[in-house]
Amino acid sequence: MTENDLPPPDTKRWVMRRKAEVVAGVRSGLISLEEACRRYTLSVEEFLSWQRLIDSHGMRGLRATRLQDYRGDGQFQVRPRIDAAE
Repeated sequence: MTENDLPPPDTKRWVMRRKAEVVAGVRSGLISLEEACRRYTLSVEEFLSWQRLIDSHGMRGLRATRLQDYRGDGQFQVRPRIDAAE
């Protein structure tokens, strides 16, 4: 992993891949936790939640639309999907 693999500092849209890249960068020592939080305007708690979600559920745990499924009692819960056509 290199500096070029990290998202740009002005990233506004945090998709799964970008979150995972920041976590991988910190874990590999490429960037410190403090620098990542400063560069991306993240709280330490937000970064640590990304890290926990990856550890518990893999990259899919980082999906913003599924966060509620992975929070709470620690059990994965499938929510019914509501289609706009209904």
